Amino acid sequence: MVSPNLSEFLRDRRLWWLLATGLLAVVLAFVAIPDRQAITLVSHAGYWCVLAAFVLWGWSLWQSFSAEPWLRAWRQWDWASVAVVILGGCVLLAHEKFGFKIIMDEIMLLGTAMSMHLDKTVLTPLRGNDIQGAFMIVEGIVDKRPLFFPFLVSLLHDVTGYRPENAFVLNAVLTFLLLGLVCQLARRIAGRPAGWIAVALLAGLPLLGHNATGGGFELLNLVMIAATLLLGARYIEKRDGPALAALAFSGLLLAQVRYESVIYVLPVVLTVLWVWWQDGRAQISWPVILAPLLMVPYPLQHRIFDLRASAWEMFSKPGYTEPFSVAYIPENLGHALHFFFGKASDQPNSLVLSILGCLAAPFFFLLVAKRLRDLGRETPVNAAVAIFSLGFAVQFGLLMCYFWGKFDDPVIRRLSLPTHLGLVVAIVAVLPSFPRPAVARALLAMAGLGLIARSVPAMAAHAYSQEYIPGRETAWRREFMAAQVRPDYLMIDNDATLWITHLVSATPTVVAVKRREDIAFHLRNRTFSDVFVFQRYNIDPDSGKMTLRDGDDLGPAFVLEPVAERRLQLLTLSRISRVKAIRSGETVISAPDPVTAKVPKSRAEIDRARQQFLESYMKQLP
Repeated sequence: MVSPNLSEFLRDRRLWWLLATGLLAVVLAFVAIPDRQAITLVSHAGYWCVLAAFVLWGWSLWQSFSAEPWLRAWRQWDWASVAVVILGGCVLLAHEKFGFKIIMDEIMLLGTAMSMHLDKTVLTPLRGNDIQGAFMIVEGIVDKRPLFFPFLVSLLHDVTGYRPENAFVLNAVLTFLLLGLVCQLARRIAGRPAGWIAVALLAGLPLLGHNATGGGFELLNLVMIAATLLLGARYIEKRDGPALAALAFSGLLLAQVRYESVIYVLPVVLTVLWVWWQDGRAQISWPVILAPLLMVPYPLQHRIFDLRASAWEMFSKPGYTEPFSVAYIPENLGHALHFFFGKASDQPNSLVLSILGCLAAPFFFLLVAKRLRDLGRETPVNAAVAIFSLGFAVQFGLLMCYFWGKFDDPVIRRLSLPTHLGLVVAIVAVLPSFPRPAVARALLAMAGLGLIARSVPAMAAHAYSQEYIPGRETAWRREFMAAQVRPDYLMIDNDATLWITHLVSATPTVVAVKRREDIAFHLRNRTFSDVFVFQRYNIDPDSGKMTLRDGDDLGPAFVLEPVAERRLQLLTLSRISRVKAIRSGETVISAPDPVTAKVPKSRAEIDRARQQFLESYMKQLP
């Protein structure tokens, strides 16, 4: 360790440049840009900032790893561990159908990826129409969800062509990447058997399989946490510019996967400062100087929570007045225990991982406390694990303070995945304290037995996912889309973004009610082959009476004919109907005009009539 010298630090002009860009980023993110303009800036510049960070991260990874001899000596790789990773990934992907699982996140992310692909803007479509074969987004909003996952999906669209299923392709690839990273991390901590144990524990987690076959950002979040931790260990070991840049941009991109993942910027910064303190100087590469400016879209996008009170979704849980409070901790801890140790039919947990993780957690806490007191004597990976354990702890604490932080809730279960990753790290971190090989073999046997005897049957049955009706309704909608011979129909649905991302013209129910005359215009002119509406009915268990869900009622003006319906839960009925007519009082305003119009004879009159109709058509798009 070199004795720190303040004057040595201050003489480095790159440090001053980094401080300057950091200060400028703070001013831009929190002071200089008003709220409305902030959202507009995110819409137009967000894609390009993420692209720049991604390119710089890729370049720094190449600079840091290209000279590594193990990249060329691939014949000497541990192919047994590669086989374990592939087998674990196949188990996670084999037992559930690919589909959109958590609708409030996944469809919005898919819509943002669509706009990033089509015009490189950050926009989630709310209204869209197929206009003579060209699909156009008519109206959209900037969503609150961070941008890295939709950016990667948009790259897949750019390379392979637009298809909603690219989100599933990305998550399938990330599944194997996650297991590979965790295997490597565990192997560096406690040897080759620990890598296999870590893969078996994660492969036996049904919750991970549920998300691996979905279209959300949870897999990417875990991949970036594991990658950033490993890059932190590499920076502690190498202490050079490329390793620093790789760590910095990995942390920056991790912060733009999930809202709370910005927490992991803290261990990244602590790792860098600790290395600087040990070396007695700040070694900064030029790309790192740009990192604070590329982080600006994150706090700007976070202004949505100030502009839209609904962004916190407090309405979903009546009785709560604050999004975060320490008063929620006891209740949330009870729900967490119910999730970790619940029945396989009720919760997508892993009993083996829960038991081993809870047993290892107190030992891991003591181990981290010991290592933090004397980090300089630890191996790079152990030092990185000790520092990043603060990120795992802070994230878990934050979720326990969250008003909706109930791990056993069908929507919230996925938020426990970083905690599961932390438990795996804790298990392999304390494993060297039990140096007998029999201990590792016993843990591997337990993980394998739990995978075969409990996790695989739970994943195959996936009974835990049946109570989440929006996911099942979305799967049914996609079946309906696939069954349509012609795609040129209009769908009225409050979840219009789903249809738009599948290139089907759609508009929300609330908009259709306000613009019934415009929809009647299109019915008269046969713009669409059909006009459908999706609605959900709630059924009274005593009388059997069906009542429409709030927001699904089009009113008496719309005359509907049921086309398809499915009872996805005992007391709900999902229905798709055809709009047969639209009335204004007793008059049908959607019927074609019976008067035979005079056909103009001159070419100029025809062109003028066509232009007038086109202008009217565009203004009245639903």
